[in-house]
Amino acid sequence: MPTKKIIVVFGATGAQGGGLAHAILNDKNSEFAVRAVTRDPSSAKAKELAKMGAEVVAADIDDKAGLERALTGAYGAYFVTFFWVHLSAEKETAEAKNMAEAAKTAGLKHVIWSTLEDVRKFVPLSDDSMPTLQGKYKVPHFDGKGEADHFFIDAGLPVTFLLASLYWDNMIYFGMGPKKGADGKLLLTLPMGKKKLAGIAADDIGKCAYGIFKKGKEMIGKSVGIAGGQLTGTEMAEALSKALNKDVFYNEVTPAQYRSFGFPAADDLGNMFQFYSDFDEHCNRIRDLKLSKELNPELQSFDLWLKKNAGRIPLD
Repeated sequence: MPTKKIIVVFGATGAQGGGLAHAILNDKNSEFAVRAVTRDPSSAKAKELAKMGAEVVAADIDDKAGLERALTGAYGAYFVTFFWVHLSAEKETAEAKNMAEAAKTAGLKHVIWSTLEDVRKFVPLSDDSMPTLQGKYKVPHFDGKGEADHFFIDAGLPVTFLLASLYWDNMIYFGMGPKKGADGKLLLTLPMGKKKLAGIAADDIGKCAYGIFKKGKEMIGKSVGIAGGQLTGTEMAEALSKALNKDVFYNEVTPAQYRSFGFPAADDLGNMFQFYSDFDEHCNRIRDLKLSKELNPELQSFDLWLKKNAGRIPLD
């Protein structure tokens, strides 16, 4: 029996990496094996991956020597960083540099880098229509990743750049779902005007990544945007109403109002939505629904995701 090609999956116990690890491990005919990288191999999720057949290794993405050890003997790797743990775009960029250099040393045949647009290429720092944050970013959790793309290019790596969409799962875990207004009505608050917002089920990101690895060489050098749907705020509210069996109304606010809400990173997210709205043609063109479905035939629409998850969305 031929030896399976090892894919090193970073963030293997998280949303993106976990989706990829499970996609490979659930495919009994896969040509790939999983080496799952986590800071804590004793965690329940890590133990579950080991039970499914993954090789689980401990490594810290801030430790370049540890990265190199984790990549030794592998065919490919899925690289993802964790902005929301530390809220530092500079740290993300530094981590990506370590990843690219370690991948070069390991001689990997295919790398997927989970990135996003550098919004400063669309809205220069001199443009006050979108506030500059942390002194040198427009959307920190986008810009740090986008800035790091060149490390993979400069190293001459066989890389695919994967750009995800807004996680619909944020409605469950990060308070982006409908909330009761002063009059008791359920309101979905977004600063998207009448524009369509690309979204995706978190576990579909990893499944799309698996599709990229399966396609192999033809995907190298490409930027691939993925989405499960592109909907206006009104369309999302209508879908939520149907799934929850309760009236949900789209509460359209401006990006400035959203930035003023005061929760952690509200300014970052307000700028993100402004980018998605002002540059909707670009954002929705690159996040290609047809290609996403080709990469992941099980791709969920917003309606299908809601069918499975609507009951998990807190409405308080």
